Amino acid sequence: MTQFVPENDSYDAHARSCAPDDLWGQVKRTVHGKPLSAAQIDMILENVQAMLELNASDVLLDLCCGNGALTHHWFAACANGIGVDASPCLIDIARSRFGEGEPDRFVLAEAVSYLESPQCRSDFTKAVCYGSLQYFSAGRAAELLAALRRLCPTLRRVVIGNIPDRDRAAAFFGAKLPDAEELDSPLTPTGVWHSAQGFTELARRSGWRCRTQSMPADFHAAHYRFDAILTPLEENSR
Repeated sequence: MTQFVPENDSYDAHARSCAPDDLWGQVKRTVHGKPLSAAQIDMILENVQAMLELNASDVLLDLCCGNGALTHHWFAACANGIGVDASPCLIDIARSRFGEGEPDRFVLAEAVSYLESPQCRSDFTKAVCYGSLQYFSAGRAAELLAALRRLCPTLRRVVIGNIPDRDRAAAFFGAKLPDAEELDSPLTPTGVWHSAQGFTELARRSGWRCRTQSMPADFHAAHYRFDAILTPLEENSR
C-alpha cells in the first residue's frame, strides 16, 4: 500500500523521546507536561464509549490509536476491533502491551491510506479518532471523513474527539491569539482549530450528519475543545 507521509512527522519522534512506561506522555495526554489523572482518563474512556453507543456486537475502528492505551479499553466493550496509527514506535508499544497475541489488531498505516487499502476491513460498525484529527490539514480531514463514508458501508456512528474549537481559541491562548494561518496549520502543537459550525459543514459534505458537544465542565479541556458525533447522511439528504 502507498504510504502517505504524515504532515506532522514529529509525532513518532516525540513518542520515542518518552520513557517506555510513560503511556500518556507518549500520546500527549498531558497538562503542562504531566500525565492526565486517572479521573480525567476515565472521563475520556466513559464519554467516548457513551458517544459511540458501543455494545458487545460492535466492530470498532480506532484511527490514530497511538499506543493503544485508550483503545484496548474500548475493544473490551465490543466484539472486535482494529487500531491504526502512522507511528512505528507507538504501534510497537500497542502490539507488545495490548496485542493479546493478535498481531493484526494494531496496524501501522496512515489513516486514509489504511481506509483505501485492501487491508481495510469491511465490517466496522463504529469508529473513533480521538485527539488527532487536528493534525490533518482541513483537506486531508475531509478526505478521511469521505473515505470512512465511502469505504466502510456498515459504519453507523463515528466519534471525532477533542477537536480544538476555533470560536473559543482565546480561552486557550488568551491575549496571544495566533493569526488565521497558524490556526489553520496541522504543524503546530495544537493543530488545526475548527469551529463547530465549520466542522459540521465539512462532515456534511463528506456524507455525515454531525452533532457536536462539549465534555463535562470538570474535564481539563472542556473550555476550548469539542467532540463530534457523526451518523450517515442519506444520499437524498445531501
